[in-house]
Amino acid sequence: MTFRAVILGLIGAAFISSYTYFNDWIMRQTMFVGNFMPISVYGFLVVFLAILYPLWQRLTRSKGKLQRSELAVMLVLVLAACAIPGSNFLRLFTPALIMPHRFELTEPGWQQQGVMELVPENMLVDISEDPDVVLGGFTRGLMEAEDRLSFSDVPWHAWRPALWFWLPIILSLWIALVSLAVVVHKQWADHEHLPYPIVTFTKALLPEQNGERSPIFGNPIFWLGLGAVFFIHFYNYMNVWFPRHLFGQVPLGIDFSPLTELSSTFEQGGGRTLLEMYTIYFTVVAVAYFLPKEVSLSLGIGPFIWIFIAGIFATYGVGVGGWQGTWPFGLTMDSMMIMGAYFGMLLVLLFTGRQYYAAVFRRALGFPASEKIESSALWGARFFMMGMIFFTIYTARFAGLDWPIALLFGLGCVAVYLVMGRLLAETGLFFIVVSGTPATILWAVFGARALGPELLFIMFMLSLVLFYDTREALMPYVVNGLKLADDCKAKVGRTGFFVVVALMVGLAVGIPTTLYFQYERGVDVSLWKIEQARRPFNETISIMQRLDAQGQLEEAGQVAGLRRFGQMSPHRNGLIAFIAAAGLVLAFSAMRLRFTKWPLHPVMFLVWSTYAGNAFAQSFFFGWLVKISITRFGGPSVYQRCKPLMFGLIAGEMLGGVLPMVVSFIFYIVSGGTIPRPFEIMPG
Repeated sequence: MTFRAVILGLIGAAFISSYTYFNDWIMRQTMFVGNFMPISVYGFLVVFLAILYPLWQRLTRSKGKLQRSELAVMLVLVLAACAIPGSNFLRLFTPALIMPHRFELTEPGWQQQGVMELVPENMLVDISEDPDVVLGGFTRGLMEAEDRLSFSDVPWHAWRPALWFWLPIILSLWIALVSLAVVVHKQWADHEHLPYPIVTFTKALLPEQNGERSPIFGNPIFWLGLGAVFFIHFYNYMNVWFPRHLFGQVPLGIDFSPLTELSSTFEQGGGRTLLEMYTIYFTVVAVAYFLPKEVSLSLGIGPFIWIFIAGIFATYGVGVGGWQGTWPFGLTMDSMMIMGAYFGMLLVLLFTGRQYYAAVFRRALGFPASEKIESSALWGARFFMMGMIFFTIYTARFAGLDWPIALLFGLGCVAVYLVMGRLLAETGLFFIVVSGTPATILWAVFGARALGPELLFIMFMLSLVLFYDTREALMPYVVNGLKLADDCKAKVGRTGFFVVVALMVGLAVGIPTTLYFQYERGVDVSLWKIEQARRPFNETISIMQRLDAQGQLEEAGQVAGLRRFGQMSPHRNGLIAFIAAAGLVLAFSAMRLRFTKWPLHPVMFLVWSTYAGNAFAQSFFFGWLVKISITRFGGPSVYQRCKPLMFGLIAGEMLGGVLPMVVSFIFYIVSGGTIPRPFEIMPG
């Protein structure tokens, strides 16, 4: 690991954290990050390694050549920073801190219930000094005519207390997640030999240890796959600009929704929506090619099985929607089953690595252990525990949570993110959206009366900032990154340290840049990301009204600390769904261990009712068909020869997505700020 690699990686982290808002919300192009395999990063990586890297190596002296390990470290730092600007953080963070003040003026229910009185001090932006500039400027913009907004005109003073309130919470959780990724790395990579499909593709592109360009770029089959996919996306992009001069877009999917009429059960379960969104994603097909057949098959058919289950319930008048509340906080059957499946998978991975994890934490606490543990894992365990202790104390002291609830909430976030990292390492599923939150689980276990509206509201706000749209969560990036660094001969512990540095740099650059763009141009208050700031408040009002109707509002949440356990009133149906899903995961895991030809993988239950699972199901199933066809009729030799073709499919799709980003930026600059036409490849 060199100083040059770290500096270039930090520069990349700063760029990704600051430019993403401009690409996504000003130019309205395909999401700059969007998932755990961001088109922006991998598209530019393909361009650099295929074209620019050979030129760089020829023009520089031997000491100036970029080594494989340096490129890996740079890529790890950039990918970790991808967790900052998008869906899992900044997309919702700034609206969540200021828009409730606007909604309070327009929502009579908020004023009647006094829900704003539940907000802890400094959790929201203070608009009292100048609401027209602080709040009005955020929604309508402060830029006058064509004049650029001065950086000093942004009301930083109003945001400073709220940022100081939130940043310790965010950083303590992120440090804990990075540290835990260091702990589990050895177990997953060396003991369990997980496949890490995305890392496999990345390593195929990186140069050899001696600095020579990867042989994949000399393989004609690779270029065949790349060229075919790139041409399709390029042609479709040209159709966006010149629809009258071309012959229409190349269809990447077929609307199979009329087939739902063949089964009333499938139709009642929502099958029409699933078949309407049929789209083939070449990257997913290629990833499925490298997976065990039971994994790709399970990801392919899981959503269809869920639709039939939902249809059976609907036939008997039982919906899989909400018992109480709405997505993502509400107590619903599908969210409780997803959370239960994650809990079951957590038990599986803790069981399989129990000896190693026990030895790591015993040694980290100063107790003897027979197994030899690397120092990076020991320090990872120590920093994980320190991060969780700080998170618990800080949220209890400043956010108003009881320390047992704060600890359980933090552990809930860590548990789900850990399983998400496992999913990416084991399946390559690079688009994961979780239904439910840790607040949902605690609500189901304790009940609204034991927790009270104030505690529930605080957990909903924490979930909105820390755990909401999980498609760009930190943990999976770090899990993949540490594997890449290790395979490229970079030290895991040191890489983890600089990941934390990259996150700090990304926050220091990304938050001010995002606020500047928002105050310069304003925000569209009808956007989904703006509307989500209502949800913690509306959900809390619904709970207050229900408690009031039951005559329990006055006494709700009156006890504190461990005494809350004495007032627990679990949600019966919610816990049944939670336990049933966990049981399915445990049962399927046991069957895989017991029978070598067991056809399905328990990963199915973690995605089968989610948006991400629906979006990629058909592509995983098609990839499964491709793999079994090649292995059956061509044998192992043909399967191996087709691997470069699959790498080419991924590279072609990455290039097909990054080209419109570059063209749109150039068009925006040359045209003096005209918004280019949008073009999307991956799900939005």
